[in-house]
Amino acid sequence: MKVDQKGHTVTIKDTQGDVNAFLEKVTQQFKTFEKHNIIIDLSSDEVSENDLKLFLPLSKTHKKAKKSFVIVASDLDFNAISDKLAVVPSLLEAHDIIEMEEIERDLGF
Repeated sequence: MKVDQKGHTVTIKDTQGDVNAFLEKVTQQFKTFEKHNIIIDLSSDEVSENDLKLFLPLSKTHKKAKKSFVIVASDLDFNAISDKLAVVPSLLEAHDIIEMEEIERDLGF
């Protein structure tokens, strides 16, 4: 697990290729990241829609705290993914989503 913090956003990258073990680590260390927007970078992993569903409880908890939670994954059918999860194909798009959500929160949406 590699953690990179820039401003109010933390990017957490899976370095082992095991989504379940990665999710467990992120969940255990969630208190460390809860005050930041989170990008989960799974772009180098082979993930399925079912793997991404495992992140739903963490995403809900984070969004309740008025913070963004975005997952980066490639080679997926993005239409098959739940609307409750923010999943994008690149880190740049993840940062864009966070910026838009920050603006929405500032405006009171």
